[in-house]
Amino acid sequence: MFDEIDWSQPWYASVRATAGLAAQESAEVIAAFNARAAALGLVNHAGQPLRFVPQASLPEGTAYEEFIGATGNVPTRDNLHDFFNGLVWLTFPLVKRQLNALQAAQIARDGVGKSRGPARDAATIFDENAALLVVQDDADGAALVDALRHHRWREAFVERAAQFGASAEVWLFGHALMEKLVAPYKAITAHTRVVMAPAAYFTWPAQQRQAWLDGQVAEQLQQEGLSNAGFTPLPVLGIPGCWPVQDDAFYDDTAVFRPKRHTPNQEKA
Repeated sequence: MFDEIDWSQPWYASVRATAGLAAQESAEVIAAFNARAAALGLVNHAGQPLRFVPQASLPEGTAYEEFIGATGNVPTRDNLHDFFNGLVWLTFPLVKRQLNALQAAQIARDGVGKSRGPARDAATIFDENAALLVVQDDADGAALVDALRHHRWREAFVERAAQFGASAEVWLFGHALMEKLVAPYKAITAHTRVVMAPAAYFTWPAQQRQAWLDGQVAEQLQQEGLSNAGFTPLPVLGIPGCWPVQDDAFYDDTAVFRPKRHTPNQEKA
């Protein structure tokens, strides 16, 4: 099953190193994840050691997020979905911990009903399908973000292609998103959170950038909370360098690179 993953693909850069380190610990996934979690000293938001356990450890009738928040145990099945989830826990532990804290708090307050509620819904979308777009905090960075938010795809991906890798980069976070990309197709789109960074960030080695990003986003989530309004869509294969052929025809596909919808109020403005 794990042989299906092409680790050379650029979209796996965010978890590639973690996967390699975990593989050195053990050939068995849960054992490998637990060894890495212990080495990193990972804990949940209640301070309990983070451990990966078989799915059967989740009691019937207990919500997954509630169980992690109460025990520090992450139920893990033998599939790609949970494999990528474990890699993200080991790569961005502070963000994952804060997302779980948000989800567990809402469950504690409102229970587990038919509706997840806005905070838990946004946290679930983040957890499953998010990408983190880190952009240099300057005029060019602001212009790139504006182009993406307003779906000016050609400006963002063609005219501003040189910014990617130099003063902008994308880190995939959502484990369901990573699972989809095992068999990539053009329409795969991330819910993207923009993170503005100082110019020095882009001079740091990957491990330092990862640690800064983990801490920065976790702190923002703790201070600001989370809502769906903070996401902007990002077709992953449209990111410069993520697909072999990104000619004009590639970006002309309006089924994927959709124009921005305008409400009547926006049009009057």
